Amino acid sequence: MPAAYIGLGSNQGHRLRYLQEALARLEQEPVRLEKVSPVYETKPLGGPPQGLYLNACAALQTALPPVVLLRRMQQIELALGRVRRERWGPRTIDLDLLVYGEVIMRTPSLELPHPRLAERDFVLRPMHDIAPELLIPGTGMTVRQLAARRPSTDGVVLYRVEWYPHS
Repeated sequence: MPAAYIGLGSNQGHRLRYLQEALARLEQEPVRLEKVSPVYETKPLGGPPQGLYLNACAALQTALPPVVLLRRMQQIELALGRVRRERWGPRTIDLDLLVYGEVIMRTPSLELPHPRLAERDFVLRPMHDIAPELLIPGTGMTVRQLAARRPSTDGVVLYRVEWYPHS
């Protein structure tokens, strides 16, 4: 089964509980959770004025094809009250498929690896915690190398190390 990496974020309501519930629901799918990063509190990037986010990453194994996995993740978002009003707006939960094995794809519904992965400290920092030597398909670079190219991670603050049974 290919390894997949997902990003999780929340900045509304009980943020940590939304992250926990999203992973618990994901584990009800044909998915095996392998590793979970610490949670970081981060400043919002773009969008309207809004509260701070909690962000984390998780490594998993699944036989679900990438588009099906993404669809299941979006169903979990809806079940947890995610409403898409505006791009980069506040949300109860945000689940992003970041990397799926060595797959490189560009479709209207899914781009792999995630197109802004290398630009986002709130993704690179938790990914670095669980997979620093992961080679990001199409870049020729590892997570460690991508993270080292970022100028600063000032807006990414450790929030909690142990927060889920697999952390």
